[in-house]
Amino acid sequence: MTDITVPRLIAQILELPALDYVARFALASPFLMSGVVKLFDFGGAVNEVTGLGLKPAAPIAAAVIVTQLGGSILFLTPRYCWLGAGILAGFTVLATLLAHPFWTFEGPDRGRQIATFFEHVAIVGGFAMAALFANGGSPS
Repeated sequence: MTDITVPRLIAQILELPALDYVARFALASPFLMSGVVKLFDFGGAVNEVTGLGLKPAAPIAAAVIVTQLGGSILFLTPRYCWLGAGILAGFTVLATLLAHPFWTFEGPDRGRQIATFFEHVAIVGGFAMAALFANGGSPS
């Protein structure tokens, strides 16, 4: 593998002191927002869980809120970033399998579900990379 020189402007951006936190916040933001919305509209959260066919809906909705908010808070801390990343990645895998089973759709709906499914796969990859870098690792 050859070494590639990073342009100076990009290197300066990557060295910004708070960039790691801003990047982790961006990755956690859908989970933070979803958890807050569900917290303030618990009935809507229960309806969402019910729509997925899961029972008992209220305790599952409560667990989703705790997972989204708790995982996000852990992910934003340097010390427990790895744990928050694991919680949110696991949640994302499970939620994606339940909510976006593209293999059960036909036509244009299938294409939309495939795109959404793989967007969520990318989020899981983002959590893995964030945990790796937050804990001093580097890509291979």
